[in-house]
Amino acid sequence: MAEKSGHWALITGATGGLGRAFAKGLAQRGYNLVLTARKTKALEALAAELVASHGIAVATESCDLAVPGAVTTLKAAIDTRGIVVETLINNAGLGVHGRFVQKPAEQALAMVDVNVRALTELTHVFATDMARRGGGHILLVASTAAFQPISGYAVYAASKAYVLSLGHALHAELARSRVTVSVICPGPTETGFWDRAGHKVTAMVASTMMQPDTVAESGLQALYSGRPNATPGWTNKLIAFSSRLFPRSLLTRAAAVLMKNAK
Repeated sequence: MAEKSGHWALITGATGGLGRAFAKGLAQRGYNLVLTARKTKALEALAAELVASHGIAVATESCDLAVPGAVTTLKAAIDTRGIVVETLINNAGLGVHGRFVQKPAEQALAMVDVNVRALTELTHVFATDMARRGGGHILLVASTAAFQPISGYAVYAASKAYVLSLGHALHAELARSRVTVSVICPGPTETGFWDRAGHKVTAMVASTMMQPDTVAESGLQALYSGRPNATPGWTNKLIAFSSRLFPRSLLTRAAAVLMKNAK
């Protein structure tokens, strides 16, 4: 993708497993990067690593996307730097494992804030700029959780279903403006998601784990080839396909068994 060299890409949730993988994949393509996440020191460490390894320009902006107004503040900071974002990787996400009524409402609302509200606001702000300029790329990170309701991940799965639907609609809507919108639906991936979610996965789930670099590369290839979606891994493709064949009640029961806590 050498033709993209010199452009800027914004990655949210940049210091996590998938965020780092997207950053590395874009740096290898010659992109300059704006990295954003909550932890300033982790952002600065990643930025230094990428500059040393790839000789690109890297800007960091720490922010908590769960906080209302964070997107406005982030966009203003990027504009002040004079950076034009050609690619947006909407990677930041939040998941909490556990029964809906046994978790504080604040945790459910935080998932909605990050996975739905902030993602939608970021997409709108930068898609508007891209459409006005006549081109750009946006990758939305959903999940195989988008394909069926999941007991124990009720809000998370619902939020990712929203992301999947939004991405497909915008892929069609923005095509005439030469803005490509793609969605990636990873399955279980070896990141810190599981610890943060409070989920001890079963051996079956652990055996299907993919590496972040493989997942991120699948998403970037889909984005830059103009495909509306990518579901990396044959097991995950099977999950996506099964959602077309079986009743939702059966899929919900199966997902609850698969995603239970290990003993």
